[in-house]
Amino acid sequence: MSDEQRDDRQVERHGERPGERPGDRHGERPGAPTGPRPEPIRFYGTTWVDHDGGYHLRRVGLAIGSLLGATASAYLLRFAYEGLEIGNVGTFLNISVVVLFAVCSAIAFVKTWESFGRRPAPSSDEASLKGLKAIGFIGSLIAYFLRTLGEAPGEKLHRAEYEAALAAHDRRRSTRSGNPAARRPQRKK
Repeated sequence: MSDEQRDDRQVERHGERPGERPGDRHGERPGAPTGPRPEPIRFYGTTWVDHDGGYHLRRVGLAIGSLLGATASAYLLRFAYEGLEIGNVGTFLNISVVVLFAVCSAIAFVKTWESFGRRPAPSSDEASLKGLKAIGFIGSLIAYFLRTLGEAPGEKLHRAEYEAALAAHDRRRSTRSGNPAARRPQRKK
């Protein structure tokens, strides 16, 4: 058995390479700061915390992508509407389809915009609105585009939660003093 095969077996058993300190992998060094970690945002990861790692390029790219997606979707719906006109289905159905997509897009826009600022309640009606938001996908894309112009969608919510978690962690860390095992038990009165 060669040395490399022994090293590989040791890695399988212990999870670390010879000469490597415990916790060196995955950024878990013993001296690394502890505390809450930021929650990643879709397409941005954790770059929103310090606006590094291509954060601004991602924002520009996603804004352009969502705007192009909304534009392409509008053209697709226009072709579908023209297909209804060619099929001579009637004025009522043509108007109904336009109103349906307009209302669904408006609702999807509002719900998507609100979702960037708050977490949905566990018993909310978000699940029942998924079909409506799927029909009004143009509204969701426009909301995403507009929010991306100012910040990563959901960044404000995530930043508030992360800063609150950091403050709570700092409060807990600052109240600790000494070795808890060395304290004397308190007497009952």
